[in-house]
Amino acid sequence: MLQKKILKKLVAATIMTGVLTSCAHLTPSEKKPTPTELNVKKVVLDNGLTILIAPNPKLPIVSYYTLFDVGGRYEVKGTTGATHFLEHMMFKGAQKYGPGQFDTLIERNGGVTNAYTTNDATVYYENIPSSFVEKMVDLESDRIQHLLLEPVSFDSERQVIFEERKMRYENSPDGFIYLMMMKKVFEGTPYGQSVIGDVEDLKDLSRDQVMDFFKTYYTPDNAIIAIAGDVDPDKLLPILKEKYGSIPRSKILTDLKAKRDDPANYVLKAHFNSEYSFYSTNPIPKFTMAFKGEKAGTRRAFVLDVLAYMLGNGGSSFLSQKYVRNANPLLSDISMSSYNLRHAGVFYLSGELMENVNIDKVKTQLKGDIKNFCKDALDARTLQKTKNQILSTAYHQMKTNSGMASTILMNEKVYGNYNYGVKEMEIYNSVTESEVKKECNDILVNSDSIFISTWDKFPKNIAASVTQNGEVK
Repeated sequence: MLQKKILKKLVAATIMTGVLTSCAHLTPSEKKPTPTELNVKKVVLDNGLTILIAPNPKLPIVSYYTLFDVGGRYEVKGTTGATHFLEHMMFKGAQKYGPGQFDTLIERNGGVTNAYTTNDATVYYENIPSSFVEKMVDLESDRIQHLLLEPVSFDSERQVIFEERKMRYENSPDGFIYLMMMKKVFEGTPYGQSVIGDVEDLKDLSRDQVMDFFKTYYTPDNAIIAIAGDVDPDKLLPILKEKYGSIPRSKILTDLKAKRDDPANYVLKAHFNSEYSFYSTNPIPKFTMAFKGEKAGTRRAFVLDVLAYMLGNGGSSFLSQKYVRNANPLLSDISMSSYNLRHAGVFYLSGELMENVNIDKVKTQLKGDIKNFCKDALDARTLQKTKNQILSTAYHQMKTNSGMASTILMNEKVYGNYNYGVKEMEIYNSVTESEVKKECNDILVNSDSIFISTWDKFPKNIAASVTQNGEVK
C-alpha cells in the first residue's frame, strides 16, 4: 500500500518502466527475435472477471496481481482521494480474515504485499511462495467481497494518509512540482486532481463514501487478475472459479463508466504559454516545462516515448551533455518524459539548477535553445541506441514473474490484449527518424508550454502566473 512504497506513475506501456544499460552496440540484425505469442492462459468468467495465468516453473515463487479499473479520475470535488483511501483500507480486514490478518499471513509465509493507485487504475500485488497460492486466492476473494471498513481503523488510516500527503507533496519538492504540473496542465479535467486527495476532501471523506466507491467499482467485470510463476493453469483455474465465480457483476458500471469516459471530459482547458512560481522546500530552484502530450495507445504516443528517451535518458543524453555534464553546467539534473494516460497526456522537461544559477537565466536559455533540439540531437545512431534500450528494458522486465504479471495485466487493461507487449516492441522498432523529428518540431517548437518553478525563496501561499509577454495574471 502507498504508505509502504513510493507513489509511482503507471504509464500505459508497462515495458517502459525502468532504465537499463544501453545495448547500443547491437544492430537490428543482431537483436533477439521478437516472440510472437506469450505463454499465457486467458479466461473470462461468466461474471466478467478476466484471469491471466503465465506459468513459469523455474522457481517455486509466484506474483499475483489484481487490477481494478478505477483511479483518481473517477472522483469529483468532495471525494478526491477516495480511491486511494480505499486502497489503504483493503489491507485492514475483511469478513473471513479480520484486522491485521492479511499482511500477517502473507509475511509469515515468506511473501510480500503492496498496492498503488494512479489516475487510471488501482493495482494490488503479492510476491509469494507457490505453496501459498491457494490461500492467496482465498485472501483476495475475501476482501473483494466482504471488506470491513472498520470505523476505528478508518479514522486512524485517515491520519496515515495525511502524513503520506505531506511526505509526497508538501515535504517533497519533486512530488510537489509534479502535482502542480498535473493541476495546471489538466485543470478542469478529471486528471487535474490529486490522487492522494485534496486536504479539505480528506478531512471530510466519510466511511459511507469510501464504501460507495468499493461497491461501485470493486466488481468482477471491472477487474483483471494476472498470476505469473510456478503454477499449473489447469489446476489453479477451478480454485479461482470457485472463489470468484459467484461474485455478481455490476448492473450500473457500464453506463457509469461511459459517462466518465466521455472524451468531452478530457478536453484540455489549460492556460499554455503561462508561467507559475510556487513556494516549496527546495533550497535550489527546480522547474518543469510541460507541453500537451498524447493519450496512451496511439502511434504518436510511441513516437513521443522515443523522443523523450533520445533527448533526456541518462547521462549520455543530449540534454544532460548540454546542461549538466560540461565545463560550465547550468543544471545539476535534467530529464524529459512522456506521460501517456488513458484519455490524455503530458510531455515535459524537468530539471534542478546548479547553486547560484539564476532561474530566469535558465528559463530564457531553455526557451531559446529548444528550437534547436530537433536538429542538433536527433540522428540515426541515437535513434537505434534508444530502440535498443527500450527493447532491452522490455525483455528484462518480462524475465521476472512480477514483470510478466504487471506487463500482461496493463496490456490487457489498456489494449484489451495481454499479448500487446509484443506489438509494442514492433511499433517502437518501426519508428523512423523523420517521425521523431516531426513530433519534436510539433511539440517543442510549434506549441506552447507551461513553465513551473519551485523554490524556498518564493513567497508562501502565492502562485504568480505570468504569460510570456510579461502580463501578470
